[in-house]
Amino acid sequence: MDLQSILSSVLDEVYEKNEYPALAALEAEWSETRPFDGLRVLVATPIYRNTMTEYRALLAGGATLLVGFSGMNDPEVVEFLKDWGIPVVTPAEMLEAENRGEFVDLVLDCAGPFAGLHPKVGFVELTRSGVQYYKNAKKPVYVADSGIVKRIETSLGTGDGYFRALEKLGYGENVPSAGFEGKKLVVFGSGKVGSGIALQGVRRGCAVSVVTDLKRAQSESAQSEMCANSMPAGDFSAVLEQNGVNVVDCHDYPAVSALIENADFVVTATGVKDALAASELQKSLLSTRAVLANMGVEDEYGAAIPAEKVLNAKGPLNFILEEPTHLKYIDTSLALHAALAELLVQETATLGNGLRFPPQELEQRLLSIAIQEGIIGPEICGMLGGIPTDFD
Repeated sequence: MDLQSILSSVLDEVYEKNEYPALAALEAEWSETRPFDGLRVLVATPIYRNTMTEYRALLAGGATLLVGFSGMNDPEVVEFLKDWGIPVVTPAEMLEAENRGEFVDLVLDCAGPFAGLHPKVGFVELTRSGVQYYKNAKKPVYVADSGIVKRIETSLGTGDGYFRALEKLGYGENVPSAGFEGKKLVVFGSGKVGSGIALQGVRRGCAVSVVTDLKRAQSESAQSEMCANSMPAGDFSAVLEQNGVNVVDCHDYPAVSALIENADFVVTATGVKDALAASELQKSLLSTRAVLANMGVEDEYGAAIPAEKVLNAKGPLNFILEEPTHLKYIDTSLALHAALAELLVQETATLGNGLRFPPQELEQRLLSIAIQEGIIGPEICGMLGGIPTDFD
C-alpha cells in the first residue's frame, strides 16, 4: 500500500470532502499534473490528524515527503507517520543532513523553526509570526498569512478552538450560550486571531474588551492603503466596535489593569513575545482571578508570570485539543500553503530572494471552492459580508 493510500485509510473514515474542498481539488488536479515529481518537500505544519490532508495532497503531486517536528503535535499521529515510513524530522536533524550534502527542494514552514535551512527552490511560511525569521532570506519566501484566506482559519477557526478548549477544561459548563453569558472576556490583540476570539465571545454572550495598540493600528492601516503590495495591517478595531466590543489602547495601563483585575477570562493573541511583560500590568496579572490563556506561538505574558498560572503552561490553548482547529476552518490555509509551493516550482527561474505574497487570483480560486463546495460556505460569506463579485 502506498503512502497516499495509507493516509486515506485514516482520513476517509473521519472527514467528508466538503470539510476540505480546496485540498481535495488540489489533490485531484495534482494526481494528473504531478508538479512535485522528483522533489523532496519538507512540510512543517503542526502534526495532527487533520493536517495529514495536506500531506496527502502533496504526495498526490509526486512529492517525496518529510514532516517537520517542532513541538506542536499529536504524539499518536507522529508515531503513525513513523510506523509507515514517513520521516518526522527536527530542525537540528535537517541541519545535520545538510552538512552531509542532503538538501530538500522546498520547505513549507510554520512559525519559522526551519528558516535556517537551505532548500534548493524556496520556502512557504504559513504564519505571520514566522515572517520575522525570513526577513533576510537568501531564497524566495511566499507568506501564506497575508490575505483573506488566512482569516477563515484565524477569525473563524481559532476563536472556535479557544472556546472548545475552555469547555474541555470544564469552563462554560459545555453550554457556550449559557456558560459564558455575561462573563467578562479580555482579549489582547486586535488582529485576525484576537478579533476572531472577541467575536466568538460576543456570540456566546460575553462582555468583551480588546486591548490593542491603537496608534500602531492607525499607522499600519494608512501605510497599507498607500502601498497596494504591502502586507495588510490586520487590525479589526472598527469591526469590533461595530459588534459592541470595548476597544482599549494598550498604553492606557490603569484602564488595562482594571480590565484584568475584573475579568473572568483573559487571553493573549498579539503574536508578540512578552507583550504583557510591562511592569504596570504584572501586579494585576498575578493577582487576578481570571482564567489566563495564550493563543499565540510566543510566551506573551513574560517570565514574571509563572507558567502554572496560565492554561496549557502558556502554550496555545487550542493545542490541548485532538483537533486544535477544525479541518473545515484550516482547509483553505493548508491549500494555500501547498499551492504556493507549486507556484515556487513554476516560477523558480524568475523569482528573486525575499518575501513574496500570494497572487490575488490564487486566493480567489481557493475561496471560491471553499464557498461553493465547503460545509462552512455560509460562515465564510458572513465573514466577508456576502460573496464578493470576483468569485461569481
